[in-house]
Amino acid sequence: MSEADDHKMNGTELRIVSLLPSATEIVAALGLGDRLVGRSHECDWPGDVAALPVCTRPRLALDGNSAEIDAEVSEFAAKALSIYELDMAVLRATRPTHIVTQDQCEVCAVSLKDVEAALAEDFGGSVEIVSLSPMRLGEVWASIRQAGRALGVEADELCRSLTGRIARIAAGGMDMPGAPPSVATIEWSDPLMAAGNWVPELVAIAGGNNLMGDAGAHSPKFDFADLSTADPDIIVFMPCGYDLEKTAEEAEALVLEPAWAALRAVVNGQAFAVDGSAYFNRPGPRLVESTEILAEICHPDLYDFGHQGTGWRRVGVSAKKE
Repeated sequence: MSEADDHKMNGTELRIVSLLPSATEIVAALGLGDRLVGRSHECDWPGDVAALPVCTRPRLALDGNSAEIDAEVSEFAAKALSIYELDMAVLRATRPTHIVTQDQCEVCAVSLKDVEAALAEDFGGSVEIVSLSPMRLGEVWASIRQAGRALGVEADELCRSLTGRIARIAAGGMDMPGAPPSVATIEWSDPLMAAGNWVPELVAIAGGNNLMGDAGAHSPKFDFADLSTADPDIIVFMPCGYDLEKTAEEAEALVLEPAWAALRAVVNGQAFAVDGSAYFNRPGPRLVESTEILAEICHPDLYDFGHQGTGWRRVGVSAKKE
């Protein structure tokens, strides 16, 4: 189906609710931003989605530090409760034909079972659920195509453009001399967790040697002793859901501690904060920009995509001396 079909399926005008920031970005990238009629409380890109009705809310406070948030999330998990809930009054008012969500991680969005139960009760199965669950980079592109098929638009051209940009980054570093810098990506600081899923692949494409976390697997916990033993050339902080400012605050508190300050990356001024919320934590089109950010960090002499200061910044003792 093309633009000429006026964004209709089976004669019905598309009315899309996205319950996930990455899904909102996918819908917009597919040219269906004007068909969005509702969003989650975390959806903030493209900027004009801020005007959409908000169909979800958190059940817990999200303004604490990493340890406090982790404790609350763990308490909800122990009780088998979702940490987000649907605002059914708002959702009903949007009159959706499609709801785009995920079934990969219950910490990321309203759980799929909650969405299915709510729709069965309130909509009688008349709404199509499009559930995305990518774990690796190739699966992200596949999920974009999945969304396109479900919403009746062609996604191949978009995916070719995105994968082409990724390929050009990879090609740019093929002749780099010497061994790639070792990189530790930290997705949560208390407890310490390494970034998994698609992030190890992005590190490799950007010309780094990923040390912690496996491609296609959920983010593992680790001890500081593990990081100290690995002693990476580069440390990148990307806590899930934190913007650049909040990430820099959390990272600065760590790298100024004596044990952290002794790490090679910190000593050499190679500790960085990135905007994980906008980029790395979202399995959508902006994983390309995420790869650009890593390339700038790993090989500043080869890459400059203009993300410094907005997508990433240096943190630590050495940064304060610059």
